[in-house]
Amino acid sequence: MSNEIREKDHEWVKTFHSNFDRLLTLLEKLLEKRQPSAYGDELLTDKEVAYLLKVSRRTLQDYRNNGILPYTQVGGKILYRASDIERTLMKGYKEAYRYKRS
Repeated sequence: MSNEIREKDHEWVKTFHSNFDRLLTLLEKLLEKRQPSAYGDELLTDKEVAYLLKVSRRTLQDYRNNGILPYTQVGGKILYRASDIERTLMKGYKEAYRYKRS
C-alpha cells in the first residue's frame, strides 16, 4: 500500500466500505441466530473467567480445588456459570465506610 492520500470516492475506499458493510451484515445475522445459553445462564471458559477476574488460569484451579468457585466439567472442559461468578464476587463484597472521628 502506498503513502498516497485516498479520497472518499477513491475505488480502494469504496471497496473497503463495501467489505466492511458486508461483514457487519453477516455479524448481525449471526447475532440474531445466537441460541440462548444453557438454562438461561451464560457459560464461560476458564480462559474467559481468568481474563474477567484478572487472575491466572492456575489461580482458577486453586479456587476450584478450595471450593471458592463453583464450576462444571464436561469431559475435559471446565465451564463456569456467569451467575456463579457474580454470586461469588458479591459474597466477598465489603461495603465502604467512613472513619468517624469523635
